[in-house]
Amino acid sequence: MPNIILPPEWRGREQDVTDMAFYLNRRAFLSKLGVGTIALSSASMLACADPRAASVAAGPAPDGPLDTIPDNAPRVGFPAERNMKYVVPERPLTERVAASSYTNFYEFDGESKKVWHLTGDYKPFPWTLQVAGLVEKEQTFDIEQLIRKFGLEERIYRFRCVEAWSATIPWTGFPLRKLIDACNPLSSATHVRFVSVNRKDEMPGIRRQTWYPWPYYEGLRMDEARNELAFVAVGMYGEPLPKQNGSPLRLALPWKYGYKGPKAVVRIEFTNEEPKTFWNDLAPTEYSFLSNVNPTVPHPRWSQASERFMSAEGRFRQMPTQMFNGYAEFVADMYPGEPRG
Repeated sequence: MPNIILPPEWRGREQDVTDMAFYLNRRAFLSKLGVGTIALSSASMLACADPRAASVAAGPAPDGPLDTIPDNAPRVGFPAERNMKYVVPERPLTERVAASSYTNFYEFDGESKKVWHLTGDYKPFPWTLQVAGLVEKEQTFDIEQLIRKFGLEERIYRFRCVEAWSATIPWTGFPLRKLIDACNPLSSATHVRFVSVNRKDEMPGIRRQTWYPWPYYEGLRMDEARNELAFVAVGMYGEPLPKQNGSPLRLALPWKYGYKGPKAVVRIEFTNEEPKTFWNDLAPTEYSFLSNVNPTVPHPRWSQASERFMSAEGRFRQMPTQMFNGYAEFVADMYPGEPRG
């Protein structure tokens, strides 16, 4: 099945931020595929695509991208102390409004990054997280229970999209391995599967995009899930997550492309085999299970050697991509077979 991913359009027309030859060639490629194919192929853009915004019905629109933080979100532990082990000295933080405005959440709309105005019907709280599969006992956690149990810290992470744009985000949350340990997985569990929320009455993208295999699902190897970088984010920029950024909790896996970090997770399952993942099922030649950031391995249709960084002013500037997104010292040992150029 063909799979089209369109470059982002943060400001201005697409041809203003994209090389003109590529722009024209890609448009010609799209036109040859036909409308029906494009409707199906738009599936590859979790992490990062922004064609023209679609008209999607939703409830009362919030006033702005920062007005989508739920009023009843737990605020215990906010703002959290910053963990200085995880800093990004070579890059400024991405401007907060830009980071909250420019995001993919297909459950609201798969044709635009600017989805905050479509989140009016979505009510994240109260929220529970189910644990199932190869565990000593299946259980359910309340999100505030988890926050009080594990405490919160702030970590500044690089974020790298598969479509070659990037940002620097201060996430608030706790290490994923703390949650893994609290789930008491059996020794036979080798992988963890994550399932996102599926509320078509609250999420217009689910209602409209019926060709996607909802709910969204992702997976990690157990060693990846227990790596010190793997982070459960419940906030950003010192406050709880806005709805469009994955409220109430999402994964932040800074050495992997963005689509590996599912948003609005409601279920964790432990298994003894590699779980299927959403985009790999839809486009296996373009989205691998591992999906580590690797500048030496191009996407089938573009290079990954450089990226467009969303700066402190919310503008993009070009810079080289680092192996494992700059986190090789933390994760390289887990991937002896990863191509190094």
